[in-house]
Formats: sequence, structure tokens, C-alpha cells
Amino acid sequence: MYAIIKTGGKQYKVSPGERIKIEKIEGEPESEVVFDRVLMIRDEDVKVGKPFVEGAKVIGKIIQQGRGKKIIVFKKKRRKGYHKKQGHRQYFTEVLISEIVIQE
Repeated sequence: MYAIIKTGGKQYKVSPGERIKIEKIEGEPESEVVFDRVLMIRDEDVKVGKPFVEGAKVIGKIIQQGRGKKIIVFKKKRRKGYHKKQGHRQYFTEVLISEIVIQE
């Protein structure tokens, strides 16, 4: 069984017992989070939402809040002596998916 959820402007394929890193959401570690924007669920059959599946939700638990690896942003204009170097670390939330609930 798996579901496709939408959070943080992105779509994620999740199944129970799986850990995912998503865009930062508010909450403390060990707290429960509910994703109600479920786009699709695959069980014995496939349920596709228009745009979201009615009565479906994915329940997870926040494992940690953190920041990703540093990426380097380098801008340069040739022959002009212009260059600019920046670093960026994106915030993330790691979530353990506990169950997928479908209410008929």
C-alpha cells in the first residue's frame, strides 16, 4: 500500500514505515503530523483524487528538524570582473510515516 501526498509544493510517494525528508513544517520532534492533501492511494485498487482523495489522510511522526548539506551558488560575468559566491542550506523536516487512513 502506498499513497502520493502533496506538501511544500512537492509530491512524495509514501508507504507505512518509510522515512521521508520534506520541506520544513512546524512541530516538535516526536509530535504527530497529518497530511490530508492525498493525491492518490494504491491498495487493492487505485483511488485517484480530483484533485485530492476524499476522506484520505496520511499520519506520520516528526523525527527531527534540520538543515541539509551546503550548496554553493556562484555567479560570474565574464570579462567584467564580477563574481559572487554564496552558500545555502535548506531547512527540512524528517517524518516517519506510520499509517495511511481511508474513510469510505
